[in-house]
Amino acid sequence: MSDAPLLLPTPSPATPRYQQIKALILSRVASGEWPAEERLPSENELVKMTGVSRVTVNRALRELADAGLLTRVQGVGTFVAGAKPQSSLLELRDIAEEMAERGSRHAARVLAQQRLRADPAMAAAFGLPPGAELFHARLVHLENDVPVQLEERYVNPVIAPRFLEQDFSRITPYRFLTSCAPPERVEHVVEAGRANPATAAALAMPEDEPCLVIHRRTWSWRVVATRALLTHPGTRYRLGSALD
Repeated sequence: MSDAPLLLPTPSPATPRYQQIKALILSRVASGEWPAEERLPSENELVKMTGVSRVTVNRALRELADAGLLTRVQGVGTFVAGAKPQSSLLELRDIAEEMAERGSRHAARVLAQQRLRADPAMAAAFGLPPGAELFHARLVHLENDVPVQLEERYVNPVIAPRFLEQDFSRITPYRFLTSCAPPERVEHVVEAGRANPATAAALAMPEDEPCLVIHRRTWSWRVVATRALLTHPGTRYRLGSALD
């Protein structure tokens, strides 16, 4: 990125300063000087480079992000938005393979891997008695180092007895599970919601940002094999499908 001073568009009495900042950013993006996924200067740097207040810069960045033209990652920075990653809704896919097809780099950060006892709601989802043992994994999937999915996975130990032995920073739960128990049936429920503090922290997103949650249940050998809650930041992900 060039260190040359930024020059604001010729001001007009009818054009607020934050609009001038927005126009400046968009002009740099349109010219290719700031390409897709390029990290922008920080708010403080933009203040120094343009001579406007931080409030003005913040408003310009916030409105461009709300319009989907920029992506703001808490604690990381502001980036020129590229095409939103898209996952198939109607077919099961490995998230790492989807990223590879887009030319992106996948990584995973494992937050938990444990045995637990099913509460009544989870037991009902699996068709098991309350208190039955389940395996559980919680991990964050990152695309080019940006968190895009929080995976909360519950597994029937009968279906995948070696689930907790796996290193899910190297192999996705999907890839392991389909290798030992190919799914025979899949159920999807999609809903919009707000992230709780733990989810917001894991995905580096503001707590008031909407998120997209997929509730997925799979069957293998005629029993419920897994239940997964897949949470995505609403501004960084979308779902789509095509039927022939």
